Amino acid sequence: MEYSKEIERILKRKKIEVGNRIRVIRGKEVFEGLLMPRIELGDKSTLILKLDNGYNIGIKFDKKTKIEKIGRGKKPGKIPSLKLKGKRKESISFIATGGTIGTHVDYLTGGVYMCRKPEEILATVPELEEVVSIKRALRPFTLASEDMTPKEWKKLAKIVARELNSDVKGVIITHGTDTLHFTSAALSFMLRNLNKPVALVGAQRSPDRGSFDGRINLLCGAHFAKSQIAEVCIIMHSSINDDCCFAIRGTKVRKMHTSRRDAFKPINDLPLAKIWSDGKIEILNENFRERNDSKVVADTKFEEKVALIKAYPGSNPEIIDWFVKKGYRGIVIEGTGLGHVPTSTLRKEDSWIPHIKKAIDKGMVIAITSQCLYGRVHPYVYRNLRILSSSGAIFCEDMLPEVAYIKLGWVLGHTKNKEKVKEMMLKNYAGEISERII
Repeated sequence: MEYSKEIERILKRKKIEVGNRIRVIRGKEVFEGLLMPRIELGDKSTLILKLDNGYNIGIKFDKKTKIEKIGRGKKPGKIPSLKLKGKRKESISFIATGGTIGTHVDYLTGGVYMCRKPEEILATVPELEEVVSIKRALRPFTLASEDMTPKEWKKLAKIVARELNSDVKGVIITHGTDTLHFTSAALSFMLRNLNKPVALVGAQRSPDRGSFDGRINLLCGAHFAKSQIAEVCIIMHSSINDDCCFAIRGTKVRKMHTSRRDAFKPINDLPLAKIWSDGKIEILNENFRERNDSKVVADTKFEEKVALIKAYPGSNPEIIDWFVKKGYRGIVIEGTGLGHVPTSTLRKEDSWIPHIKKAIDKGMVIAITSQCLYGRVHPYVYRNLRILSSSGAIFCEDMLPEVAYIKLGWVLGHTKNKEKVKEMMLKNYAGEISERII
Protein backbone atom coordinates (compact mmCIF):
# COMPACT_ATOMS: atom_id res chain seq x y z
CA MET A 1 0.00 0.00 0.00
CA GLU A 2 1.26 3.50 -0.79
CA TYR A 3 2.17 6.32 1.55
CA SER A 4 0.65 9.79 1.14
CA LYS A 5 1.32 11.64 -2.12
CA GLU A 6 3.63 14.06 -0.32
CA ILE A 7 5.75 11.26 1.15
CA GLU A 8 5.79 9.34 -2.13
CA ARG A 9 6.98 12.48 -3.94
CA ILE A 10 9.89 12.94 -1.52
CA LEU A 11 10.85 9.27 -1.63
CA LYS A 12 10.85 9.32 -5.44
CA ARG A 13 12.94 12.50 -5.58
CA LYS A 14 15.51 11.04 -3.22
CA LYS A 15 15.44 7.63 -4.91
CA ILE A 16 14.40 5.92 -1.70
CA GLU A 17 12.67 2.54 -1.97
CA VAL A 18 11.06 0.26 0.58
CA GLY A 19 13.87 -1.70 2.23
CA ASN A 20 16.44 1.12 1.97
CA ARG A 21 18.20 2.28 5.12
CA ILE A 22 17.11 5.82 5.94
CA ARG A 23 17.51 8.51 8.58
CA VAL A 24 14.41 10.41 9.70
CA ILE A 25 14.92 13.72 11.51
CA ARG A 26 12.10 15.44 13.42
CA GLY A 27 13.50 18.38 15.35
CA LYS A 28 15.95 16.94 17.91
CA GLU A 29 14.75 13.38 17.31
CA VAL A 30 16.77 11.22 14.91
CA PHE A 31 15.71 7.70 13.86
CA GLU A 32 17.60 5.25 11.65
CA GLY A 33 16.40 1.99 10.18
CA LEU A 34 14.86 0.25 7.18
CA LEU A 35 11.90 1.86 5.44
CA MET A 36 8.96 -0.55 5.58
CA PRO A 37 5.78 -0.58 3.49
CA ARG A 38 2.71 0.99 5.04
CA ILE A 39 0.33 -1.60 6.43
CA GLU A 40 -3.20 -1.87 5.09
CA LEU A 41 -4.86 -0.09 7.99
CA GLY A 42 -2.03 2.33 8.68
CA ASP A 43 -2.01 6.11 8.45
CA LYS A 44 -0.73 7.17 5.02
CA SER A 45 1.14 10.06 6.65
CA THR A 46 3.06 7.82 9.08
CA LEU A 47 6.42 6.37 8.04
CA ILE A 48 7.09 2.80 9.20
CA LEU A 49 10.70 2.19 10.18
CA LYS A 50 12.34 -1.06 11.32
CA LEU A 51 14.94 -0.22 13.94
CA ASP A 52 18.18 -2.13 14.46
CA ASN A 53 16.72 -3.81 17.54
CA GLY A 54 14.15 -5.54 15.33
CA TYR A 55 11.13 -3.48 16.36
CA ASN A 56 9.05 -1.28 14.06
CA ILE A 57 8.03 2.28 14.88
CA GLY A 58 5.66 4.72 13.22
CA ILE A 59 6.86 8.30 12.68
CA LYS A 60 4.28 10.96 11.91
CA PHE A 61 5.39 12.90 8.85
CA ASP A 62 4.95 16.67 8.56
CA LYS A 63 6.63 19.53 6.69
CA LYS A 64 9.46 19.72 9.25
CA THR A 65 10.34 16.04 8.88
CA LYS A 66 13.56 15.31 6.95
CA ILE A 67 14.29 12.00 5.24
CA GLU A 68 17.79 10.94 4.14
CA LYS A 69 18.89 7.80 2.36
CA ILE A 70 21.95 6.29 4.07
CA GLY A 71 22.10 2.80 2.58
CA ARG A 72 20.50 0.33 0.18
CA GLY A 73 19.35 -2.06 2.91
CA LYS A 74 17.34 -5.05 1.78
CA LYS A 75 13.85 -5.83 0.64
CA PRO A 76 11.62 -6.82 3.56
CA GLY A 77 9.89 -10.16 3.52
CA LYS A 78 12.70 -12.29 2.09
CA ILE A 79 13.31 -15.17 4.49
CA PRO A 80 16.85 -16.58 4.69
CA SER A 81 17.31 -20.35 4.56
CA LEU A 82 19.97 -22.54 6.16
CA LYS A 83 21.55 -25.22 4.03
CA LEU A 84 21.73 -28.49 5.94
CA LYS A 85 25.27 -29.90 6.13
CA GLY A 86 24.65 -33.06 8.11
CA LYS A 87 28.35 -33.71 8.80
CA ARG A 88 28.60 -33.77 12.58
CA LYS A 89 28.54 -37.09 14.45
CA GLU A 90 25.64 -36.21 16.74
CA SER A 91 22.70 -35.77 14.40
CA ILE A 92 19.01 -35.17 15.09
CA SER A 93 15.80 -34.98 13.12
CA PHE A 94 13.98 -31.65 12.92
CA ILE A 95 10.20 -31.57 12.40
CA ALA A 96 8.40 -28.27 11.77
CA THR A 97 4.62 -28.17 12.22
CA GLY A 98 3.84 -24.44 12.31
CA GLY A 99 3.27 -21.95 15.11
CA THR A 100 4.81 -18.58 15.93
CA ILE A 101 8.34 -19.96 15.74
CA GLY A 102 7.72 -20.55 12.02
CA THR A 103 6.10 -17.21 11.23
CA HIS A 104 7.14 -14.08 9.40
CA VAL A 105 5.57 -10.65 9.43
CA ASP A 106 3.28 -9.73 6.54
CA TYR A 107 4.06 -6.07 6.05
CA LEU A 108 0.90 -5.53 4.04
CA THR A 109 -1.44 -6.36 6.92
CA GLY A 110 0.98 -5.95 9.81
CA GLY A 111 0.22 -9.46 11.12
CA VAL A 112 2.43 -12.53 11.29
CA TYR A 113 1.62 -15.70 9.39
CA MET A 114 2.95 -19.26 9.30
CA CYS A 115 5.10 -19.69 6.24
CA ARG A 116 8.62 -20.78 7.15
CA LYS A 117 10.06 -24.03 5.88
CA PRO A 118 12.22 -26.03 8.35
CA GLU A 119 15.40 -24.67 6.75
CA GLU A 120 14.07 -21.12 7.21
CA ILE A 121 13.34 -21.73 10.88
CA LEU A 122 16.84 -23.13 11.34
CA ALA A 123 18.29 -19.99 9.71
CA THR A 124 17.13 -18.01 12.77
CA VAL A 125 19.69 -20.00 14.79
CA PRO A 126 22.70 -20.65 12.53
CA GLU A 127 24.84 -21.60 15.56
CA LEU A 128 22.58 -24.63 16.03
CA GLU A 129 24.81 -26.64 13.71
CA GLU A 130 27.66 -26.07 16.14
CA VAL A 131 25.62 -28.08 18.64
CA VAL A 132 24.13 -30.83 16.47
CA SER A 133 23.83 -31.83 12.86
CA ILE A 134 20.36 -31.71 11.34
CA LYS A 135 20.20 -35.00 9.48
CA ARG A 136 16.60 -34.64 8.30
CA ALA A 137 14.30 -31.62 8.24
CA LEU A 138 10.63 -32.49 7.77
CA ARG A 139 7.38 -30.52 7.45
CA PRO A 140 4.39 -32.89 7.64
CA PHE A 141 1.94 -29.94 7.86
CA THR A 142 1.91 -26.25 8.74
CA LEU A 143 -0.78 -25.28 11.22
CA ALA A 144 -1.52 -22.85 13.98
CA SER A 145 -1.66 -25.00 17.11
CA GLU A 146 -5.33 -24.17 17.70
CA ASP A 147 -6.04 -25.89 14.36
CA MET A 148 -4.51 -29.21 15.46
CA THR A 149 -6.73 -32.30 15.75
CA PRO A 150 -6.10 -35.88 16.93
CA LYS A 151 -5.45 -36.78 13.29
CA GLU A 152 -2.34 -34.57 13.31
CA TRP A 153 -1.19 -36.05 16.64
CA LYS A 154 -1.39 -39.53 15.17
CA LYS A 155 0.47 -38.54 12.01
CA LEU A 156 3.15 -36.81 14.04
CA ALA A 157 3.56 -39.79 16.39
CA LYS A 158 4.19 -42.13 13.44
CA ILE A 159 6.81 -39.78 11.97
CA VAL A 160 8.55 -39.30 15.33
CA ALA A 161 8.62 -43.06 15.99
CA ARG A 162 10.21 -43.66 12.59
CA GLU A 163 12.88 -41.03 13.25
CA LEU A 164 13.61 -42.30 16.76
CA ASN A 165 14.13 -45.80 15.36
CA SER A 166 16.72 -44.46 12.90
CA ASP A 167 20.32 -43.43 13.60
CA VAL A 168 19.59 -39.95 15.02
CA LYS A 169 20.27 -38.99 18.65
CA GLY A 170 16.86 -37.39 19.18
CA VAL A 171 14.07 -35.32 17.68
CA ILE A 172 13.12 -31.64 17.85
CA ILE A 173 9.56 -30.62 16.95
CA THR A 174 8.61 -26.98 16.46
CA HIS A 175 4.99 -26.22 17.27
CA GLY A 176 2.59 -23.42 18.17
CA THR A 177 2.45 -22.68 21.90
CA ASP A 178 -1.31 -22.45 22.49
CA THR A 179 -1.89 -26.21 22.40
CA LEU A 180 1.72 -27.37 22.72
CA HIS A 181 0.88 -29.15 25.98
CA PHE A 182 -1.92 -31.09 24.25
CA THR A 183 0.51 -32.43 21.65
CA SER A 184 3.18 -33.20 24.26
CA ALA A 185 0.61 -35.29 26.16
CA ALA A 186 -0.59 -37.05 23.01
CA LEU A 187 2.95 -38.02 22.02
CA SER A 188 3.69 -39.12 25.59
CA PHE A 189 0.93 -41.74 25.37
CA MET A 190 1.32 -42.67 21.71
CA LEU A 191 5.11 -43.23 21.72
CA ARG A 192 5.50 -46.53 23.54
CA ASN A 193 8.96 -47.85 24.54
CA LEU A 194 10.46 -44.40 24.17
CA ASN A 195 14.22 -44.69 23.60
CA LYS A 196 15.48 -41.16 22.91
CA PRO A 197 14.66 -37.53 23.78
CA VAL A 198 11.79 -35.74 22.05
CA ALA A 199 11.93 -31.94 22.41
CA LEU A 200 8.84 -29.86 21.67
CA VAL A 201 9.85 -26.24 21.08
CA GLY A 202 7.83 -23.12 20.38
CA ALA A 203 8.12 -19.35 20.58
CA GLN A 204 6.05 -16.58 22.10
CA ARG A 205 7.58 -13.99 19.75
CA SER A 206 7.98 -14.20 15.97
CA PRO A 207 11.49 -14.43 14.44
CA ASP A 208 11.41 -10.86 13.06
CA ARG A 209 11.07 -9.38 16.55
CA GLY A 210 13.98 -8.32 18.72
CA SER A 211 12.50 -10.30 21.61
CA PHE A 212 12.34 -13.56 19.62
CA ASP A 213 12.65 -16.37 22.16
CA GLY A 214 12.81 -19.25 19.70
CA ARG A 215 16.59 -19.02 19.33
CA ILE A 216 17.29 -19.95 22.97
CA ASN A 217 14.49 -22.52 22.98
CA LEU A 218 15.94 -24.24 19.90
CA LEU A 219 19.50 -24.24 21.26
CA CYS A 220 18.35 -25.70 24.57
CA GLY A 221 16.15 -28.17 22.67
CA ALA A 222 19.20 -29.33 20.70
CA HIS A 223 21.18 -29.94 23.88
CA PHE A 224 18.19 -31.83 25.33
CA ALA A 225 17.95 -33.96 22.17
CA LYS A 226 21.52 -35.19 22.84
CA SER A 227 20.89 -35.86 26.53
CA GLN A 228 20.22 -39.11 28.37
CA ILE A 229 16.59 -38.12 29.11
CA ALA A 230 14.36 -40.35 26.97
CA GLU A 231 11.16 -38.41 27.56
CA VAL A 232 8.75 -36.22 25.61
CA CYS A 233 9.42 -32.75 27.02
CA ILE A 234 8.49 -29.17 26.31
CA ILE A 235 11.62 -27.00 26.15
CA MET A 236 10.82 -23.33 26.72
CA HIS A 237 12.20 -20.33 28.63
CA SER A 238 12.50 -20.87 32.40
CA SER A 239 12.30 -17.09 32.99
CA ILE A 240 11.79 -13.94 30.96
CA ASN A 241 15.56 -13.73 30.46
CA ASP A 242 17.45 -15.20 27.51
CA ASP A 243 19.61 -17.53 29.56
CA CYS A 244 18.11 -20.97 30.04
CA CYS A 245 15.09 -23.23 29.59
CA PHE A 246 13.21 -25.86 31.53
CA ALA A 247 12.71 -29.38 30.20
CA ILE A 248 9.22 -30.20 31.48
CA ARG A 249 7.59 -33.62 31.19
CA GLY A 250 4.97 -33.68 28.44
CA THR A 251 2.16 -34.80 30.76
CA LYS A 252 2.96 -32.35 33.59
CA VAL A 253 3.13 -29.04 31.77
CA ARG A 254 0.71 -26.26 30.91
CA LYS A 255 0.77 -22.89 29.20
CA MET A 256 0.04 -20.49 32.07
CA HIS A 257 0.38 -17.08 30.42
CA THR A 258 -0.82 -15.70 27.10
CA SER A 259 2.36 -13.87 26.12
CA ARG A 260 5.27 -14.19 28.58
CA ARG A 261 8.29 -16.06 27.31
CA ASP A 262 8.27 -18.25 30.43
CA ALA A 263 4.61 -19.15 29.90
CA PHE A 264 5.06 -22.91 30.39
CA LYS A 265 5.14 -24.21 33.95
CA PRO A 266 5.36 -27.68 35.50
CA ILE A 267 2.21 -28.70 37.38
CA ASN A 268 2.39 -31.12 40.35
CA ASP A 269 5.93 -32.03 39.35
CA LEU A 270 9.44 -30.60 39.09
CA PRO A 271 10.99 -29.83 35.70
CA LEU A 272 13.22 -32.69 34.65
CA ALA A 273 16.12 -30.36 33.93
CA LYS A 274 17.34 -26.82 33.50
CA ILE A 275 19.25 -26.33 30.25
CA TRP A 276 21.51 -23.44 29.26
CA SER A 277 22.16 -22.44 25.66
CA ASP A 278 25.87 -23.26 26.07
CA GLY A 279 25.01 -26.90 26.80
CA LYS A 280 25.07 -26.99 30.59
CA ILE A 281 22.31 -29.29 31.93
CA GLU A 282 21.26 -29.37 35.57
CA ILE A 283 19.04 -32.34 36.50
CA LEU A 284 16.21 -31.17 38.78
CA ASN A 285 14.12 -34.34 38.84
CA GLU A 286 15.78 -37.75 38.58
CA ASN A 287 12.50 -39.53 37.93
CA PHE A 288 12.85 -39.94 34.18
CA ARG A 289 13.29 -42.64 31.56
CA GLU A 290 16.88 -42.94 30.30
CA ARG A 291 18.14 -43.37 26.75
CA ASN A 292 17.97 -47.04 25.74
CA ASP A 293 17.95 -49.47 22.81
CA SER A 294 14.20 -50.14 22.69
CA LYS A 295 12.26 -49.95 19.46
CA VAL A 296 9.63 -47.20 19.64
CA VAL A 297 6.09 -48.17 18.71
CA ALA A 298 3.60 -45.55 17.51
CA ASP A 299 0.47 -46.65 19.34
CA THR A 300 -1.97 -44.20 17.76
CA LYS A 301 -5.35 -45.80 18.46
CA PHE A 302 -7.51 -42.89 19.57
CA GLU A 303 -11.24 -42.35 20.11
CA GLU A 304 -12.03 -38.88 18.82
CA LYS A 305 -15.54 -38.77 20.32
CA VAL A 306 -14.28 -37.56 23.70
CA ALA A 307 -15.08 -34.15 25.17
CA LEU A 308 -13.62 -31.83 27.79
CA ILE A 309 -16.15 -29.66 29.62
CA LYS A 310 -16.17 -27.37 32.65
CA ALA A 311 -18.59 -27.42 35.58
CA TYR A 312 -19.37 -24.01 37.06
CA PRO A 313 -22.08 -22.40 39.22
CA GLY A 314 -25.28 -22.27 37.21
CA SER A 315 -23.95 -24.50 34.43
CA ASN A 316 -26.60 -26.43 32.53
CA PRO A 317 -26.17 -30.21 32.98
CA GLU A 318 -28.07 -30.85 29.74
CA ILE A 319 -24.75 -30.37 27.94
CA ILE A 320 -24.01 -33.97 28.99
CA ASP A 321 -27.23 -35.15 27.31
CA TRP A 322 -26.15 -33.41 24.10
CA PHE A 323 -22.88 -35.36 24.01
CA VAL A 324 -24.74 -38.60 24.70
CA LYS A 325 -27.10 -37.85 21.83
CA LYS A 326 -24.13 -37.16 19.54
CA GLY A 327 -22.68 -40.58 20.29
CA TYR A 328 -19.68 -39.49 22.37
CA ARG A 329 -17.99 -42.26 24.30
CA GLY A 330 -16.33 -40.21 27.02
CA ILE A 331 -16.34 -36.86 28.80
CA VAL A 332 -13.69 -35.35 31.04
CA ILE A 333 -15.23 -32.87 33.48
CA GLU A 334 -13.20 -30.07 34.99
CA GLY A 335 -14.81 -30.00 38.41
CA THR A 336 -14.29 -27.46 41.15
CA GLY A 337 -11.90 -28.03 44.04
CA LEU A 338 -11.51 -31.74 44.75
CA GLY A 339 -13.65 -32.61 41.72
CA HIS A 340 -17.09 -31.27 42.58
CA VAL A 341 -19.95 -30.76 40.15
CA PRO A 342 -23.32 -29.16 41.03
CA THR A 343 -24.88 -31.95 43.09
CA SER A 344 -27.30 -31.14 45.95
CA THR A 345 -28.71 -28.02 44.33
CA LEU A 346 -31.84 -26.26 45.63
CA ARG A 347 -33.50 -26.87 42.27
CA LYS A 348 -33.24 -30.55 41.38
CA GLU A 349 -33.01 -29.76 37.68
CA ASP A 350 -29.70 -27.93 38.27
CA SER A 351 -27.94 -31.03 39.60
CA TRP A 352 -25.46 -32.76 37.28
CA ILE A 353 -25.76 -36.12 39.03
CA PRO A 354 -28.87 -37.51 37.22
CA HIS A 355 -27.38 -36.58 33.84
CA ILE A 356 -24.02 -38.16 34.72
CA LYS A 357 -25.74 -41.36 35.91
CA LYS A 358 -27.84 -41.50 32.76
CA ALA A 359 -24.76 -41.05 30.55
CA ILE A 360 -22.83 -43.77 32.38
CA ASP A 361 -25.81 -46.14 32.17
CA LYS A 362 -25.78 -45.62 28.40
CA GLY A 363 -22.14 -46.67 28.20
CA MET A 364 -20.35 -43.32 28.41
CA VAL A 365 -17.21 -42.90 30.50
CA ILE A 366 -17.15 -39.85 32.79
CA ALA A 367 -13.76 -38.80 34.17
CA ILE A 368 -13.27 -36.12 36.83
CA THR A 369 -10.41 -33.61 37.09
CA SER A 370 -10.04 -30.24 38.81
CA GLN A 371 -9.99 -26.67 37.53
CA CYS A 372 -7.50 -25.94 40.31
CA LEU A 373 -4.74 -27.72 38.33
CA TYR A 374 -2.48 -28.02 41.37
CA GLY A 375 -3.32 -30.87 43.75
CA ARG A 376 -5.48 -33.91 43.11
CA VAL A 377 -9.16 -34.80 43.05
CA HIS A 378 -10.63 -37.03 45.76
CA PRO A 379 -13.87 -39.08 45.72
CA TYR A 380 -14.54 -39.32 49.46
CA VAL A 381 -13.81 -36.10 51.39
CA TYR A 382 -17.27 -34.56 50.96
CA ARG A 383 -20.71 -36.11 50.74
CA ASN A 384 -21.24 -34.60 47.29
CA LEU A 385 -17.99 -36.20 46.11
CA ARG A 386 -19.16 -39.60 47.37
CA ILE A 387 -22.45 -39.18 45.48
CA LEU A 388 -20.54 -38.38 42.29
CA SER A 389 -18.16 -41.29 42.81
CA SER A 390 -21.01 -43.74 43.43
CA SER A 391 -22.46 -42.77 40.04
CA GLY A 392 -19.49 -44.50 38.42
CA ALA A 393 -17.38 -41.45 37.56
CA ILE A 394 -13.60 -41.98 37.50
CA PHE A 395 -11.58 -39.56 39.65
CA CYS A 396 -8.31 -38.91 37.77
CA GLU A 397 -5.88 -38.28 40.65
CA ASP A 398 -3.67 -35.24 39.83
CA MET A 399 -3.97 -35.42 36.05
CA LEU A 400 -4.34 -32.11 34.27
CA PRO A 401 -7.73 -31.77 32.50
CA GLU A 402 -6.10 -31.65 29.06
CA VAL A 403 -3.97 -34.70 29.84
CA ALA A 404 -6.99 -36.66 31.12
CA TYR A 405 -8.89 -35.71 27.93
CA ILE A 406 -6.11 -37.05 25.72
CA LYS A 407 -5.53 -40.11 27.87
CA LEU A 408 -9.25 -40.99 27.82
CA GLY A 409 -9.27 -40.74 24.03
CA TRP A 410 -6.20 -42.98 23.88
CA VAL A 411 -7.62 -45.50 26.38
CA LEU A 412 -11.00 -45.69 24.61
CA GLY A 413 -9.09 -46.32 21.40
CA HIS A 414 -7.91 -49.57 23.00
CA THR A 415 -10.90 -50.91 24.93
CA LYS A 416 -14.66 -50.55 25.40
CA ASN A 417 -14.71 -52.53 28.63
CA LYS A 418 -15.62 -50.14 31.48
CA GLU A 419 -13.53 -51.89 34.12
CA LYS A 420 -10.53 -51.97 31.79
CA VAL A 421 -11.05 -48.28 30.99
CA LYS A 422 -10.97 -47.42 34.69
CA GLU A 423 -7.89 -49.59 35.23
CA MET A 424 -6.04 -47.92 32.36
CA MET A 425 -7.11 -44.40 33.34
CA LEU A 426 -5.63 -44.93 36.81
CA LYS A 427 -2.44 -46.58 35.55
CA ASN A 428 0.62 -44.33 35.20
CA TYR A 429 1.85 -44.62 31.60
CA ALA A 430 3.86 -41.45 31.01
CA GLY A 431 4.35 -39.74 34.35
CA GLU A 432 0.85 -38.27 34.24
CA ILE A 433 0.01 -39.42 37.79
CA SER A 434 2.19 -38.37 40.73
CA GLU A 435 2.50 -40.53 43.83
CA ARG A 436 3.32 -37.40 45.80
CA ILE A 437 2.46 -33.80 44.92
CA ILE A 438 5.39 -31.38 44.69
